[in-house]
Amino acid sequence: MPDECVFCRIAQRQLPVELLYEDAEFVAFNDANPMAPVHVLVIPKTHFASLLDAADSGLVGRGLLAVTETARSLKLDASGFRVVVNCGADGGQTVPHLHFHLMGGRYMQWPPG
Repeated sequence: MPDECVFCRIAQRQLPVELLYEDAEFVAFNDANPMAPVHVLVIPKTHFASLLDAADSGLVGRGLLAVTETARSLKLDASGFRVVVNCGADGGQTVPHLHFHLMGGRYMQWPPG
């Protein structure tokens, strides 16, 4: 766990956040800078700098299952939601720890940006 990684510190409960979901590999919590009425981050407890570093396809798949469980618990399954993974500077990734953005609570326009 890199000591300077804010998401590692959240996953290890060194920083106080309200967890909306937790299992053996992932935690979910509200984004500090929401871009939608519901904007949750789902992160692996293990540090991967980005999607490019997550060589375990099973982990990525389980991450998406954690996203869907979180969406269901937030009642987003009926109306729909968007899942985004930013990768690298041009992709908009600002925290170098793999994370899934779960956004909902309004219509999501296309293209996104």
